[in-house]
Amino acid sequence: MRARTLGRRTFGLAAFAASAVLALTGGGALAQPFGGPGHGPGHGGGGMDIEHVLGAVKGQLNLNTSQQLQWDNAAAQTKSARETGRAGMQKVHDAMVAELAKPEPDLAAVAAVADSVHTSNQTLRQGVRAQWLQVYATFSPAQKAVVRDALAQQMAQIESMAARMKAHMQPGG
Repeated sequence: MRARTLGRRTFGLAAFAASAVLALTGGGALAQPFGGPGHGPGHGGGGMDIEHVLGAVKGQLNLNTSQQLQWDNAAAQTKSARETGRAGMQKVHDAMVAELAKPEPDLAAVAAVADSVHTSNQTLRQGVRAQWLQVYATFSPAQKAVVRDALAQQMAQIESMAARMKAHMQPGG
């Protein structure tokens, strides 16, 4: 019986500590620091990521050779940043595991690691976004119209989902 109670306490402490770290670091950056084309809106930075939109409409853009080269470079930077982000998440996980193994975990130490990873991920995220915006800047008016229409459609879907969630959360809804 004592082992069972100790196990519940350890699990409860772990859950609390994980929640605390997520709360202290913004959570979203730890959950999925980087998306990539085709991973949907909102991954990696909250909101719409330009590479998701561009990835969804790439087939309609008819990229020229120069644009394709810039695209490939941006995609490679996105992949590298995603891998770095995952390594950072592992670093936070390892710090949490190490602290939870102690009789008195130092949650401030875990939060410091998480904050460092979050800052690093944000810098990488901004670099990725800048590269995709450079690709977009090379687009013709017709290519930009394709992107605009995709963004408008995605915004409408997000607004519709938000309205449904708001209605669902209302008392009696």
